[in-house]
Amino acid sequence: MDLLKSWSNSYIEAGCDEVGRGCLCGPVVAAAVILDDNFKQNLVNDSKKLNFKTRMELDDYIKENVKSYAIAELPPEFIDQHNILNASIHAMHRALDKLTIRPELILVDGNKFHPYNYIPHQCIIKGDSKVLSIAAASILAKNYRDRLMIELHEEHPEYGWNTNFGYATKKHQEALIKHGPTKYHRQSFRLKYD
Repeated sequence: MDLLKSWSNSYIEAGCDEVGRGCLCGPVVAAAVILDDNFKQNLVNDSKKLNFKTRMELDDYIKENVKSYAIAELPPEFIDQHNILNASIHAMHRALDKLTIRPELILVDGNKFHPYNYIPHQCIIKGDSKVLSIAAASILAKNYRDRLMIELHEEHPEYGWNTNFGYATKKHQEALIKHGPTKYHRQSFRLKYD
């Protein structure tokens, strides 16, 4: 596995990523991470390439060994009102708002972002598998959202959110047909329940 690196050694860089864009329910969650210069963790990679156990084990390490990190979420109502792309970007802005250090460069996973606070940004396709700070952000965001969906599963176990985390699996779609949507479902998404 190739070791991920920082994008620039000249600037204080904040890596940003979001999770939950393609889900039928639950919030969209974003994280922003400013790494410490001495951050060394060879397992950090795109959260989608890591199993649940490894991701959870990395969570504390990342939080304890970075200069600053922040996590933000936006609920289904916001997603329905503003669309998922705008909600994802706004969640990243909210995470950046919560950092204790002002970054000099924002690195974003993907190809879309809105300017933030007059700070230069760069969109990087598949950035979570190329840039260490974005990968760390992807892990924190995914872990936060997965834990939340496991909690919500206790309230609505019929949808299987403890394993599908709100994505459109067969079990989730069959439960929608049988039980209809919950308050956690995104009404602007194509929910098959009729």
